[in-house]
Amino acid sequence: MERVLGDKRAILILLGPALLVYSLIMLVPIIWSLGYTVLDGNPIVGFTFNGFDNFIKFFQDPAAWSAIWFTVRFAVVMTVLQVGAGFGLSLLYVFWLKRSSSAIRTIIFFPIVLPTVAVALLFQRLFEAAPTTGPVNSFLNLLGIDSVDWFGTPAASFWILLLMGLWQSMGFYGVLLYAGLLDIPEEMLESARLDGAGGWKLIRTIVLPLSLPVLLSSLIFSINGTLKVFDSVVALTNGGPGNATTPLTVYMFQTSFTYGQYGYGSTIALMLTILCLIFTIFIFRSTRRDVTKS
Repeated sequence: MERVLGDKRAILILLGPALLVYSLIMLVPIIWSLGYTVLDGNPIVGFTFNGFDNFIKFFQDPAAWSAIWFTVRFAVVMTVLQVGAGFGLSLLYVFWLKRSSSAIRTIIFFPIVLPTVAVALLFQRLFEAAPTTGPVNSFLNLLGIDSVDWFGTPAASFWILLLMGLWQSMGFYGVLLYAGLLDIPEEMLESARLDGAGGWKLIRTIVLPLSLPVLLSSLIFSINGTLKVFDSVVALTNGGPGNATTPLTVYMFQTSFTYGQYGYGSTIALMLTILCLIFTIFIFRSTRRDVTKS
């Protein structure tokens, strides 16, 4: 193995094809998209150079700021819910269900493998108000409460999107954090119990600090995934009512492919990339500062 790793020709043969494919699929489109940010037009009508006009337009665009606000709000709340619910499930698996948790883990994990469109249709039927009454509104009617148009108000649509995303993803984060908890030495937990640590004190003083690496990975994974939310929004609300649930991804798609503004759409994509980098760096710096203080 040392001879192979020391041979530059062997390294090139082994890594070259993969790097070529990665460059063609990932790097070339990224560079191409960056080039579009200083252009106006599309392949049909042609492109013209407009300098930084797309960036000026972005910062003066009320729809873009609305999309940023929804994207950030959705990402922060969903990340807290996903990682929080996942950590709670992982504690349930390890300390209460233990070896009998495999069946429950499988059941809770199952929604993540379902197509997002199918899950969205399920939630549309659950909260439907017209032309037929869904189970949620039927239950409200039994209680003497009028049916609610859940998808007709921004606040209700926002929380249904969160509920759908949480139901579909919490099983994944539960398994991810469960794997991290299994790495905690049982001897350390037993020693803490003998010293009088139990329940919340055991979790706060032993489990939580030792789980920070996998929690950090989960936070970064979740925040970047939720900042780029697309399919669930399109399938459930399509950005409505109005543009109240339109994230940057959907706004970018509409701008590029509905209105044919490739340059401005690429600018929105670049702003989304910068937003993801800002959140990732913030999480890294915050956790590193906490570790340093401790």
